[in-house]
Amino acid sequence: MTVTFGEEITLLSLDDQSGAVRDRQACQWAVAGGIVLELVVAGRVSVDDGRITVADTAPTGVRLLDTRLGMIDAWAAGKRRPPKVTEWLTKDKGKALDAALESLAERGLVGREQRTVLGMFPVRRFPGTDGTVERELRARLGDVVLRGAEPDDRSAGLVALLHGAKLHRLAFPDLPRREVAPRMREISEGQWAGSSVRKAIREMEAAMTAVALVTMRS
Repeated sequence: MTVTFGEEITLLSLDDQSGAVRDRQACQWAVAGGIVLELVVAGRVSVDDGRITVADTAPTGVRLLDTRLGMIDAWAAGKRRPPKVTEWLTKDKGKALDAALESLAERGLVGREQRTVLGMFPVRRFPGTDGTVERELRARLGDVVLRGAEPDDRSAGLVALLHGAKLHRLAFPDLPRREVAPRMREISEGQWAGSSVRKAIREMEAAMTAVALVTMRS
């Protein structure tokens, strides 16, 4: 089973016991960015100089991605020039995270629970199921960040998204940021991926860094 960047970040964000999203504000930016990066890698959109353009509307076969692709296409069509990718992330961040949660639940990777708090406020939680995919994901991140393994394109992209959004502790909750940030930066800036993927990774990392600064100031 291929898990998308957005779903991977969402899995890392979930508390295994409560099913609540940790670091929700920063996480929703990273999930929205992960979906865009996935569409870039799939050849459906391009991001150049911080602006997003739809290149191909053909379905990818993944509902999470295809829904966003249609939304980006309709939204960008109303603009006189290619819009900034940060505009899209701002528009979609909350909805993208909710969509990724639902996608994980539909695929059986997390459960879905809903209860009412104080008798009137509905709250949804997504507790873990068997945890196999998350364990494999954390092991892969540990190999490339902590043990020096050479990352593949997908690992490099995920690390760049996490690093740009300042979500180091989601991936490595037991380690201080100063111990993992240098290696994550090295991966983000390295030559691991092919040229087109590397360009997309750097564009999205730049967008994540920009919105992370806005988030920290707000």
